[in-house]
Amino acid sequence: MHPLWRLLVLLSLLALPSALHEQPWPGLAKAHMDSKSALARLISQGLMKHNAEGRIRNICLLDSLNVSGQMAPGVVGWLISSMKLQQRQEGSANITNIQLDCGEIWMSFQKEWFSANFSLEFDTDMRLPFNDKIIKAHVHTNLVVEFWLEKDEFGRRDLVIGDCGVEPGSVQTTVLTQDCPPKMKHFLRNLRHNLKKVIPHQVESQVCPLTGEVLRQLDVKLLKSLMEQAAAQELNQL
Repeated sequence: MHPLWRLLVLLSLLALPSALHEQPWPGLAKAHMDSKSALARLISQGLMKHNAEGRIRNICLLDSLNVSGQMAPGVVGWLISSMKLQQRQEGSANITNIQLDCGEIWMSFQKEWFSANFSLEFDTDMRLPFNDKIIKAHVHTNLVVEFWLEKDEFGRRDLVIGDCGVEPGSVQTTVLTQDCPPKMKHFLRNLRHNLKKVIPHQVESQVCPLTGEVLRQLDVKLLKSLMEQAAAQELNQL
């Protein structure tokens, strides 16, 4: 572990009580002050350091919909055929109001196993290639990453990173634009449905590699210590 990162981790733990008033990520201020929320904070700080928000903002949603053939061809064909060629414009999709929270950590003390649960929300402003209309939508999803400590033949522990992915069925999309022509209602239903198909892969491709980088920088002894503290806290509550 790099000495500078080790120092930042220790300073972060020492500063945790006073820092709760200025949480950079929404949701963390509500966490209980224990070892689990300390780990959640460390992971969130690491994601900030690696510019997770910028990665998510650069997701090419419209390109993904086009490539995967998800743009409701019947409705799109009707709309495009009703327009003059010179009036067509390139589409665009902007992602704004990003909120990525590492809000919950699950631990198994016997297996030395962790599960970090992330909540991601963002808004999209999409200008479709066949229309100047701006379609606004809100997206919410959950992402889970598993990691654990594994002993080698000499009893030394190494960090192993397991599955990372969007939780099945957790993608929720809400189309915020209401004043659309009746002929576009069917298209909007298709758009909402197809966003659910492409968002999991796009989110995983951006957030999972960054999460892996952050976890690999955590000290194994620190993780073991946090797990022991969490076990002691739970025993005291019994």
